Amino acid sequence: MGPSPPLQPLRKDVYAFWDLNVTGTFNVFEAAAQANVANVVYLSSTSVRNRESVYGHTKVLGEEIARTYAGRHAMNVVILRPRGFIPHWNRAVYASFVEWLQWFWRGAVHIDDVAEAVVQSIDLLARTRLAAPLVLPVDGAYKYTDDDLAHWDVQGPGSTFRRYYGAYEDLARRYGLAPEDQPFKYDLSETRRWLGYTPCYSLMDALRELERFGPAGPPPPYG
Repeated sequence: MGPSPPLQPLRKDVYAFWDLNVTGTFNVFEAAAQANVANVVYLSSTSVRNRESVYGHTKVLGEEIARTYAGRHAMNVVILRPRGFIPHWNRAVYASFVEWLQWFWRGAVHIDDVAEAVVQSIDLLARTRLAAPLVLPVDGAYKYTDDDLAHWDVQGPGSTFRRYYGAYEDLARRYGLAPEDQPFKYDLSETRRWLGYTPCYSLMDALRELERFGPAGPPPPYG
């Protein structure tokens, strides 16, 4: 017999998203209630902004479950809303580091920063009794200021990028990345106030990794 064909990633449909994000969330909170677990960190998503999407809708319902159990069972709950954080080494989603970077380019958060926000939330719950579930966005690190984003490329296409990352413009364009594309970032003031959260991984880190490792990107952390 020849070698087995590679496994193909399962395509998630509305039923899969519902099972994971609604039924799965209910199961976790109900199990926590029955086990008298007092503190819960629930990982939601910034996709709740788009509740008409399949994924966003299930996350909205997941947050409603979290709020309901917090009230019904006096649970201490933090709801984190990270933006997309699929790691670049997940080849079931991204064929290469460049493909991941094309997604990261307009705004995303590294999985390590999300993990840090979770740890900080656990620490917060261990020392603080919240009056109601706390909802906090989780975003990546940006050199761009609010003023940069409000007056994007006023000196011409790519000018804002060039101000911070000029040394990497040729590299970016070589791999089909567009310096003129404007990212979007979330207001993290409340996340910083409550958790002390400061994201570490930025576009500069991604560009340096592209320069060092090429389109394959850095090796995954697990080897």
